[in-house]
Amino acid sequence: MTARLLDGKATAAAIREELAAQVAERVRRGLPPPGLAAILVGDNPASQLYVRNKHKACQQVGMRSWIHHLPADITAARLLGLIEQLNADPHVHGILVQLPLPPHLDESAVQEAVDPRKDVDAFHPENAGLLTLGRPRFYPCTPHGVVQLLRRHGYETAGKEIVVIGRSNIVGKPLALMLLQKRTVPNPAAGDATVTIVHTRSQDLARLCQRAQIVVAAAGVPAMITPEMVAPGAVVVDVGINAVAGRIVGDVHPAVAEKAAAVSPVPGGVGPMTIAMLLLNTLRAAQLFQDSSKPS
Repeated sequence: MTARLLDGKATAAAIREELAAQVAERVRRGLPPPGLAAILVGDNPASQLYVRNKHKACQQVGMRSWIHHLPADITAARLLGLIEQLNADPHVHGILVQLPLPPHLDESAVQEAVDPRKDVDAFHPENAGLLTLGRPRFYPCTPHGVVQLLRRHGYETAGKEIVVIGRSNIVGKPLALMLLQKRTVPNPAAGDATVTIVHTRSQDLARLCQRAQIVVAAAGVPAMITPEMVAPGAVVVDVGINAVAGRIVGDVHPAVAEKAAAVSPVPGGVGPMTIAMLLLNTLRAAQLFQDSSKPS
């Protein structure tokens, strides 16, 4: 068996076309295009690349985008001051603080300083709480990218047994929440699945993974998921981004493709979907701002 490729590049391109049409229609009605402000602190090459890619993606769909590149030794007061300015700017609908931050800055405090109505990463505690209750304002970008990648390739999650490997606040925990929740009108990306969340300290990890119809690997350990851990015909989504000998590799060993029904590649799988979901959240933030500005 050679696994089907879950092509994130092509799927993200299709989503960008949909978003571009919605943005164009918004502008045609005399409304401003959605605007995303990215804050980049320091000179981390990977972070610089991520921010440039997000800026380029905004331009492709007709959104406004600004990059605020700050020195690595910036004080917390100056950074929080910039966030306060962006919170108050009506042209900015979404604010993205690129992580990681230099160690002298408190990431939690910075994330909580962002207006939750502009928190298009969905990292703010208010947005995390709304997701937990099944009433999301925004879906976290990478988890939503995983859900959309599956659905747009025809893989339904409802009723399926899914194992999520990883328990981070960015991917593992919010994705598990999304997959297990009941699908409703305010929560359309919910999965209606039976979900097991495991991690690097879980005992007998192979046995837990083998029972899953869908496996999502988000542990950040290169080639952690091997063929003997996957049931024949399972769908495997690789969220891992690991640098090994100058190459980017995932958490899933390449040999898994000989046993699984479908596998997402690294790179070219979930990564492009994450950026597409960021754009989707920015459009939603603009729509919510528009609704809140209407006279009652």
